[in-house]
Amino acid sequence: MFAYLKNLILHSPYQLISYADFIGAALYHPQFGYYMKDKQKIGRQGDFITTSNISDVYGKLMAKWFSKVSEKNDLPLVFCEIGAGNGRFAQAFLEEWKKTIKKTIQYNIIETSPYHRKLQKELLSSYTCVNQFESLNETSPFEGIIFSNELFDALPVHVIEKVNGKLYEIMIGFTNEQLAEQKILLQNKEILSFLEENQLNLDDGQRIEIPLAMNEMLRQISRSLIRGFVVTADYGYTIEEWKDPRRAKGSLRGFYQHKLIDNVLLNPGEIDITTHIHIDYLIQKGNQYHLQFVTRLRQDEFLLKAGILKELENHYDPNPFSEVSRRNRAIRSLILPGEISTFFQIVIQEKGLSIMSDDLFE
Repeated sequence: MFAYLKNLILHSPYQLISYADFIGAALYHPQFGYYMKDKQKIGRQGDFITTSNISDVYGKLMAKWFSKVSEKNDLPLVFCEIGAGNGRFAQAFLEEWKKTIKKTIQYNIIETSPYHRKLQKELLSSYTCVNQFESLNETSPFEGIIFSNELFDALPVHVIEKVNGKLYEIMIGFTNEQLAEQKILLQNKEILSFLEENQLNLDDGQRIEIPLAMNEMLRQISRSLIRGFVVTADYGYTIEEWKDPRRAKGSLRGFYQHKLIDNVLLNPGEIDITTHIHIDYLIQKGNQYHLQFVTRLRQDEFLLKAGILKELENHYDPNPFSEVSRRNRAIRSLILPGEISTFFQIVIQEKGLSIMSDDLFE
């Protein structure tokens, strides 16, 4: 990966590349990219954990919720998951669907990683309703739901900073044969339009990530969805929350073996790279692509509204290692204050339905 990046930089204008180009290569290069490599990334033996891998409750609950809202809105039973990782969410969803709902469903998975496609195929081999695609562009437009869990935070971003009243883009070059940041005056018209569109004014010394790739992803989602819902689970901030002084240095960071990496230029291709998403931009740009905003909830609030408390086993089991005890602990870990779900947001958008947020839950 280092040799590839060096060659890319040396053959780029001014021998500099943007952070977006760097992240795109570090995560998605067909041979060297982190997500494309044949190695475990999610779970205890990987580098990070997601809410869908804490317990099968998340997937099972989503299956029940999808069944209800689809019936209520006369939607075909087509569920499309973008970025299904190791497939555990899909497995939990489909197990619950087979057990309690028992209707014909089409489950589409959009997955760029060959390694994850392999894991998904092995795990879900008994389900004939599963279809795998490398990108949304391979699918025909459909009615149903598009769901993603930590998709947008893994897209490449540009990085800008305000210094002495001037805006700079942070670029990546070489210094002493090492990857290093360099500042250039901000000239990227798309970034300038983003700042104007979002009325985003940086304080002096503030650094922030600019998610231009989010625009293309939302365009693809809207193209693929004729009628239905888009449910996005991710962590992020509103414009007001970005102004908090604690976020003055932005949110770009890496993870390796569950440890936080501040300098993402170290060991490219070996670490996960992530940022907090711009929630206001997700909503605003979605509206422009006919994905009308319905509601935004913390993930624990969504789970409670969707009926997670009904999943708790009422009887006491003195064995802390029993299936019942483990399941109940997992449920509590998803809804207790300060636990992982309180850091995630669920944004729900609709296309062609014209519904209110109260229509989403019983």
